[in-house]
Amino acid sequence: MIGFVVKRFVNYFILTAIATLLAYVLASLSLNPAQRYLGRNPQPSPEVITSILDGLGVNPNVPVLERLWTWLSNLVTHGSLGITVDNQQVTDVIFARAGVSLRLLIIGSVIGAVLGVVFGVWGAVKQYRISDQLVSYASFTVGATPTFVIGVVLMILATSLNGLTGHQLINFSGEYTAGLQGNFLVMFGDRLNHLILPTITLSLTAAAGYSRYQRSAMLDVLSADYIRTARSKGMSRNRALVKHGVRIALIPMSTYFAYSFALLLTGATVVELVFSWHGMGEYLVRSVQQNDINGVAGSVMFASILVLIAGTLSEIVYAALDPRVRV
Repeated sequence: MIGFVVKRFVNYFILTAIATLLAYVLASLSLNPAQRYLGRNPQPSPEVITSILDGLGVNPNVPVLERLWTWLSNLVTHGSLGITVDNQQVTDVIFARAGVSLRLLIIGSVIGAVLGVVFGVWGAVKQYRISDQLVSYASFTVGATPTFVIGVVLMILATSLNGLTGHQLINFSGEYTAGLQGNFLVMFGDRLNHLILPTITLSLTAAAGYSRYQRSAMLDVLSADYIRTARSKGMSRNRALVKHGVRIALIPMSTYFAYSFALLLTGATVVELVFSWHGMGEYLVRSVQQNDINGVAGSVMFASILVLIAGTLSEIVYAALDPRVRV
């Protein structure tokens, strides 16, 4: 199993490296870092602008492959992803913002996956019943609704709830309440409070997709021969479904998780903008707006590493559920 996981990790690592290099090249070809210095009053001279761009390593007059080699060399030898247009190390910015995004992604993806699997299995077992219809309609509705709309609706509902109770029960702007003082429990509770609505938004979006996929996988399992064999040996229906059916139906879900995690990253970007969280999603959008080539490449590298980890974990789960893949 270890050899299988290592081989899969190497494959994902190669894909991560390719995605990062392509992101740098595409950002270098499409973004114009000199744009932010044009139109200023007083406007810097062309020599000053060229000097600034050379310092950042993003001078468009230098061939893109040469810039890519310099950027890659600094990454390998010094662990540096370059300097942002605000004269900050990209790695420092990523380390400062990564924790913000990971809070949303890890909690939202775990809750969404668990809810999606549970409702998917439930819908398959209760096929065509009212409960199955309700789950189907709810998942299609959530799946067809843009992430930012879900976030805004939740904010409206939270504001109404706060107004009805006369207390600020749910906070949803930012990661924490500015200026709040107190002990660890007070500060921790405040951050959890601000985490409620963004997490619900991501979890609903993820659960909607997982539930439909899990329902389809579970329906294929219900009529399998091994389920009938287990029942004929005296095993109850529920135990046969849990012990044999759910385990087999989870195998394709492990692969689906790795691919859907990239979509969850996109949803997290929208959630960060809606709820004013200063994470990697907001940083990527800001880097594009500021024509920050190094910032864009660093953001894509962060997202690629997360997909690399998610893909490796899915392969581990796949191997644990189906021993045949270890051969």
